[in-house]
Amino acid sequence: MLAKIKNDFIDLSKPLDISIPLRGEPSNVNAWYVSHPKIEPHTTDGFVGKVTEGASTNFNDIYFNPHAHGTHTECVGHITEDFYSINKHLKKYFFKAEVITIAPEKYQDDFVISRKQLQYALGNKKREALIIRTLPNVDDKLERQYSNTNPPYLLEQAAEFLVQKGIEHLLIDLPSVDKEKDGGALLAHHAFWNTQGKIRKQATITEFIYVANSIKDGTYFLNLQVAPFENDASPSRPVLYKIED
Repeated sequence: MLAKIKNDFIDLSKPLDISIPLRGEPSNVNAWYVSHPKIEPHTTDGFVGKVTEGASTNFNDIYFNPHAHGTHTECVGHITEDFYSINKHLKKYFFKAEVITIAPEKYQDDFVISRKQLQYALGNKKREALIIRTLPNVDDKLERQYSNTNPPYLLEQAAEFLVQKGIEHLLIDLPSVDKEKDGGALLAHHAFWNTQGKIRKQATITEFIYVANSIKDGTYFLNLQVAPFENDASPSRPVLYKIED
């Protein structure tokens, strides 16, 4: 089934899901020093919400943190005293997007994504959304335990460049665009949302994606959907569609 978006055609029958599913298991991808998510039958007054335990339905409670346990999309409310909800500030869901692959480079004792790398990868392209796949890109990103591993991150100047390029939706396959332990500076977050100027309330950051190697670098349409939580962040399912010739 073909759909036309801004004079381009996409085949809605060929989605490319770049989210990581949430599982109630210790092997679920994890960060930020919290325990794994839990999905378990609700129990109360002798009732166990599980068909195999005699209930008429499976009736599970789910305990998770959107920032720590999988693909999530966040708004500026993640770092502000004022409350901003991703459910209220993400108002469009289809965007022209560019997928790029970057090998983080050594910077002091870290590995980072620099402004120069983004300039080279994007060139003169104008996009609403940017999807960053980092190298090495291996399947263990689906289950990696990131706490206390100092993953790669974006330099502040790299985030500033994305703002200058008009990128409103940034997606990355890391637990954060910022350094794991930076004393709360969150330089890339602040730069991307322009918290020292006119706040970019419409802009979003999506972390913990996984872009399979079978998805080539290039231009796609992105469908970015979030669960309707009134919170600074929510689990999300970004889906790419190839642009048909």
